[in-house]
Amino acid sequence: MLEPNVETLRPAKRRQAEIHPSALVAPQAVIEPGAIIGPWCQIGPDVVVERGARLHAHVVVDGHTRIGAEADLYPFCTVGLAPQDLKYRGEPTACEIGPRTQIREHCTIHRGTVTGVGTTRVGADCLIMAVAHVAHDCQIGDNVIIANNVVMGGHVRIADQAVIGGVAALHQYVRIGRGAIIGGATGVGGDVIPFGAVIGNRGRLVGLNVIGLRRRGFGGATVHKLRAVYRSLFRDEGIFAERLAETRRRYGDDALVQEIMGFIDAQSHRGLIRASLRWDGEDAAF
Repeated sequence: MLEPNVETLRPAKRRQAEIHPSALVAPQAVIEPGAIIGPWCQIGPDVVVERGARLHAHVVVDGHTRIGAEADLYPFCTVGLAPQDLKYRGEPTACEIGPRTQIREHCTIHRGTVTGVGTTRVGADCLIMAVAHVAHDCQIGDNVIIANNVVMGGHVRIADQAVIGGVAALHQYVRIGRGAIIGGATGVGGDVIPFGAVIGNRGRLVGLNVIGLRRRGFGGATVHKLRAVYRSLFRDEGIFAERLAETRRRYGDDALVQEIMGFIDAQSHRGLIRASLRWDGEDAAF
């Protein structure tokens, strides 16, 4: 049984942190100055809590886990616990939470596996809302918003500035491109292009995340070009490989188009989510 507030290691640092008397902190854990460890939290021996991070109450952090500076962990969330993978045998894999990221109530974020990349990563300035699950070896970029009750399988990759709507389910190995948006209650079984918008019980690409593009400062000319690229790739007739080549020829000098093309060209475990022919609109209105 761990003793509360043990200060046998790095006592100077621990005295500069605010640790509630009821918290159980392993003596080997590193708690940096300015960190706040609330009541009934439990911190394992291989954990680093960086400067200014706050664990509100009843938070459990274990494994080789680093909590970034000024991150905010709310009650009953768990970070760095063993993955839900029957092949896992207790190997010393890791979990990293970026600075200023908020992890809300009852979230679960598991450490990586030796059959994956070995580390589960959540980037900086993310918001992970209540009861979401980030599985082993997932890689989440910066400024990502994951709404309530989102679940994901292992090895999911979500690029910067993506938004995942509530109750969405992401299949293992799925890739979500930068600035993409996933509608609520959507099952995502394939990769989503950067700036794409996906919705449906079995998600289909329904347009571009135009609102997200505008919020991030992209002007009308850029949005107009990306719409033309979307039509060329997903609306025009013909074989997809030929449309891809033609789109690259016409628009390939543009940096955003290169990002989309690079995403499509990259190795994929799940394949690409395509447009739904039943969708009448051009862009999704989230």
